[in-house]
Amino acid sequence: MDGGSRLNIIYADTLEAMGILMSRLSNSNMQFHRVIPGKKAKSLGQIALDVVFGGEKTFMKERLTFEVVDFRSAYHAILGRPAYARFMARPCYVYLKLRMPGPNGVITITGNQKLAEECLQKGSRIADEQMALAELDEYKKIVDSSDLLKSKKPAVESAFQSAGETKPGHIHQDDPNVTPTNISTTLDSK
Repeated sequence: MDGGSRLNIIYADTLEAMGILMSRLSNSNMQFHRVIPGKKAKSLGQIALDVVFGGEKTFMKERLTFEVVDFRSAYHAILGRPAYARFMARPCYVYLKLRMPGPNGVITITGNQKLAEECLQKGSRIADEQMALAELDEYKKIVDSSDLLKSKKPAVESAFQSAGETKPGHIHQDDPNVTPTNISTTLDSK
């Protein structure tokens, strides 16, 4: 439940698990922000699905339009304000309840606190991973990777003196300009 969202969102892997082919999507130019940290998201398309709340004796069914997105989430779908308006539903986030009028009285849907906490934790991990990737992308833009192998310290003579014979060897085979390191001649070639 996301009363702040202007969209109903369903994830591509949810559609796949439901056996719904992506060929059923209609075109959508929808782009939205603040779903993937640091990035804007683009809808793969829209799909209209029947959504049912309630039980056998009293239920409500409405056809909702969902934007289909292809990224990881802890959820299967997110119901936004359009869903609440269509069902005339009122969410209570504190008690994880959704109430709406039904043909035989009020329909109350109760969420699972344990599952909600698990989704929150999983969503937090996914957001952390996405932010780390976004930060890495930004870092790559400002850092020259060829500069990483170069020594930042000026070359100075070492006070260390080897007790045996040494030969010069390159540790960084990719950069022959780096000053060679002295390696013992008695070491195994492996």
